Amino acid sequence: QVQLVESGGGLVQTGGSLRLSCSVSGGTFSSSNMGWFRQGPGKEREFLAVISKSGLRTYYTESVKGRFTVSRDNAKNTVYLQMNSLTPEDTAVYYCAATPTLRDWVLETRTDEYNYWGQGTQVTVSS
Repeated sequence: QVQLVESGGGLVQTGGSLRLSCSVSGGTFSSSNMGWFRQGPGKEREFLAVISKSGLRTYYTESVKGRFTVSRDNAKNTVYLQMNSLTPEDTAVYYCAATPTLRDWVLETRTDEYNYWGQGTQVTVSS
């Protein structure tokens, strides 16, 4: 059974940084593109970043480009999201997701393209 567990969330001041981790068990990590999403209060879940299964390709939504960096360590079955220059608008529950794929060159950005999800970790940015 595939399980994703996020960690690293918390409370941070405006301008601060956090690094989220997502540990994956169940044997699908190295064959999966990995995405990060977030859902703020009263908002829909939104795409943030995706990294290909090889780690060679990444894609970001415009609002986090230059501030967030996605990376992965296939030896540790873990994907990371480094978040810098945080603002209160970044306050949300952050989720990682996995989609097993044969197509390393296609980077998924929609929630319905992902098969497995973590439980989420809360990030709160104070002003």
